[in-house]
Amino acid sequence: MDYKVVIVDDEFQSRKLIGSLLSANFAGLQIVGEAENLQNAIKLISDLRPSLIFLDVQLGAENGFDLLDHEFGFHPDVIFITAHQEFAVKAFRYNAMDYLMKPLDRDEFRAAVKKAIDKTGASQANAGERLETLKENLKLPDKIPDRIVIPTSEGYLIVPFQEILYCQSNGNYTEFQLQNKKKIISSHTMGYYEEILSEHNFFRVHRSYIVNLAFVKMYKKRDGGTLVVSDGMEIEVSRSYKEVFLKLFK
Repeated sequence: MDYKVVIVDDEFQSRKLIGSLLSANFAGLQIVGEAENLQNAIKLISDLRPSLIFLDVQLGAENGFDLLDHEFGFHPDVIFITAHQEFAVKAFRYNAMDYLMKPLDRDEFRAAVKKAIDKTGASQANAGERLETLKENLKLPDKIPDRIVIPTSEGYLIVPFQEILYCQSNGNYTEFQLQNKKKIISSHTMGYYEEILSEHNFFRVHRSYIVNLAFVKMYKKRDGGTLVVSDGMEIEVSRSYKEVFLKLFK
């Protein structure tokens, strides 16, 4: 498989570590270039057209995200690398972008690269749209996005928050139940989404459920407390969440 990789990071030791991790775990990947600044990165990517880019979001005095403003004419996978930018991490999650935190964790590194390799053509169909949305989110960090990108086994779905009734945890997966009765199964755990959803009138009522409060039609006191969602689904409210939920529901 012709899978070319470019590493964009201003720290030599970081580039060296990424290279050694790739060599040790993914022999079929070819590192075709390294860059420590945006100018060199743009030239390398334009000339070599890599399948995967490791991009540090802070390149010395430069902002690594500025690389996203360049039109390359193709959409390689990007694994972002960040040391501490909390707002950036949230933007990555809204748009289902892969990212790694410094110092790099070897297991997380392997998982991120494997995920990139395993992606199908269908999963990359809206990569450009997701990158554009990411850029918008980063330019307006105080603006709360009105939609979320959900990764599935078939690709990525862009879903407005107002269409989600509730989420259910299913092991390492999360099931999103939509207004139109469709169900989306995400490859992330529910804990991954909890902070994002809480900004959009969602509340965790049970260790296995997060509910959009806009669609709660009734609260039943019997059996310890149960709420009824607009599609008729009845969901138990756990004792540990009940007090706060009742304050929100009144």
